[in-house]
Amino acid sequence: MASFVTEVLASSGKLEKEDLSGKISKLSRKVDDTKEEVCEMITKRYGDFLPSLQGSEELMIQVEEVSREMDALINCIENEVQQNIHVAVAEYAKLKQQLEKNTLIITMLGHLKEFHNAMEEFSKDLQEKKYVDSANQLEKAKASVDSLKSWKTSQLPLLSTLRSELTVQRENLIYHLGDEWKRLVIWRLPSAKGETTAENWLKIFTTSARQCRHCWICILITSLCCFCPSGQVLLKNMMKPLVMYPSLSVRVTKQQDEGTILALECLEESHEERSTPSQVYSKLLLVLKTLHSHLLELIFHAMRLLVLIWEELSQCIIHECLLYSIPTNSSQLEKYNTVIKETEDFEKSLKEMEYLQGDSTDLLKYARDVNCHFASKKCKDVIVAARKLMTSKMHNTVKITPNSKLHIPKLPAPSSEVKVKQETRNEMITENTKQLSAMSLCLPACRISESVQQLMELTINTLCEAVGSSTQCALQLFFTARNIFQLFYDVVPTYHKENLLKFPHLAAIQHNNCMYLAHHLLTLGHHFRAHLPQPLSEGVATFVDMVPGFRKLGVQCFLAQLNVQRAELLERLSTAHNFCNLDDDDNYIAASKAVRQDISSEDGEHLHTLCQTIIEEGPLVFIPLAEENKNKKYQEEVPVYVKKWSTFKELVIVLRANLQEIVDRWADGKGPLALEFSSSEVKNLIRALFQNTERRAIALTKIK
Repeated sequence: MASFVTEVLASSGKLEKEDLSGKISKLSRKVDDTKEEVCEMITKRYGDFLPSLQGSEELMIQVEEVSREMDALINCIENEVQQNIHVAVAEYAKLKQQLEKNTLIITMLGHLKEFHNAMEEFSKDLQEKKYVDSANQLEKAKASVDSLKSWKTSQLPLLSTLRSELTVQRENLIYHLGDEWKRLVIWRLPSAKGETTAENWLKIFTTSARQCRHCWICILITSLCCFCPSGQVLLKNMMKPLVMYPSLSVRVTKQQDEGTILALECLEESHEERSTPSQVYSKLLLVLKTLHSHLLELIFHAMRLLVLIWEELSQCIIHECLLYSIPTNSSQLEKYNTVIKETEDFEKSLKEMEYLQGDSTDLLKYARDVNCHFASKKCKDVIVAARKLMTSKMHNTVKITPNSKLHIPKLPAPSSEVKVKQETRNEMITENTKQLSAMSLCLPACRISESVQQLMELTINTLCEAVGSSTQCALQLFFTARNIFQLFYDVVPTYHKENLLKFPHLAAIQHNNCMYLAHHLLTLGHHFRAHLPQPLSEGVATFVDMVPGFRKLGVQCFLAQLNVQRAELLERLSTAHNFCNLDDDDNYIAASKAVRQDISSEDGEHLHTLCQTIIEEGPLVFIPLAEENKNKKYQEEVPVYVKKWSTFKELVIVLRANLQEIVDRWADGKGPLALEFSSSEVKNLIRALFQNTERRAIALTKIK
């Protein structure tokens, strides 16, 4: 190919516009021809898969020659334009635009050349098992394809062909890597139906480090940003089980010919539900050190396998181990420094083996934030315990006297700053000559639910935990104590709603419960305020704002039950004719019955005796035959002649029966009692015979 540069420079250092225009036009035609030939060659090579080695090499040489001539021509044009800039701007603008277009095409052809060369080198390196070099060549080819994205849209089919070829060769590399990994590492996993014992979960066979010169699997997988099956198998079948199951241990067996066997085995059944952090770290380090020294010694100097699974593994350690090692008592927080030190040593070992790099990971950050996690865990446990108490039975009660006090343990002395503020506040309070009675502000003697007393003890223990804690921890614990009472306010009236309306004594107990809580909420914050960190010590630590709500809650419950009792009394007195005209015998009898509707147990016993006499002696009046022994048949037929005889017998049974026996004879409306009495009649009998208790209310609900 003739040199255009020689022709251009032949005229004594000055270019003629007509000559330059002709040269650029000629060069443009050659660039277009070269572009068409290169695109055709690339399409045949990577799209149609036609062998054309000699032709492609000639085209590459042609591209290089055209590129050199283009560079020389650009230099000449720029020099000429600089010398005659005052007259040549308009004349040379169009020529320069055409030249820039040709330059862009030449650049794109250069990228195609780089792609082609990289793919050729990739094939050679892959055949020689130089996986690192192969990956690097793929990266170069990918960079060339990325550079071609700025080409005009008419060449998009060519770009699609190149991307497809890149994907195919990338998968080809991964396939070869998989075969190489299978040759070097053998996993023995339990089958779904077969091996189920812990010692058969996983066995891994590895060759020695001397045999893995070409085993650059982890480097390639990481550099190609693809999924690493080996890392996931290691995580799922070895790392996670070691974290989650205390009974599992690691066994390392070295063999002369087969390399090293790394296996999980199950020891005697462990009585511990969770492994301690030190146990977990020692097991994991044994696995990772074995892999590092026997298989991946060379690999991990460049790129670590653990990086691919570290995030998931660290989260497993946090949620399955560290979470359960958080202390449940603030006095144990200082001992947790041992766990923090163990976590630091664990990460340090990983960094020394080059598994990890950089600063502390989420694992160490979680361990160091023990105060925050302790508070969160404590708050959660407290709320769960509080709700369990609120949903327990209310009728188990304890007696409260005016002398009853909260059992608050001895608290540490407040800080000097708080003392000064207290003394200043006390000086502002003038002495009152009239002292209050010793019984002032004392809660009257009453009975409250045992669960409410335990709830108050739980609150006091929570506030004691806040004393001496960090500011953040103290704030969480204090507001958890407030949340206990807010939860009581919302849960108890809703959970026990039906029983509070049904059983009068439970409504009275609920009233006492609310008044008991309101009484102690007045002073609860005062007991702890001086011993809590700021801003709690400056007046934030108070429960006084909750007092009106609890008093109102207790009164509402009590009034609701009073209304129920009032309605029931009005119903019973409805037959008394408003106690008018009592001089009339009929009115007096009706009023007397309305007032005397509770039958005492003694009256009930007397009634039963009288009625039983009728049952025993009444049939004896049936003696149609002279021979007494023959009259028994007729005496047994009393119900035939006395229509209410069965009803009368059931009434006699009810007069002496207990509540459960009455419910059993009713039998959901299918028993013998239901055949003789309606549900309303049975309910009236129960109300008349038994006192208003929880058991009576339950029995009434079963008579339907």
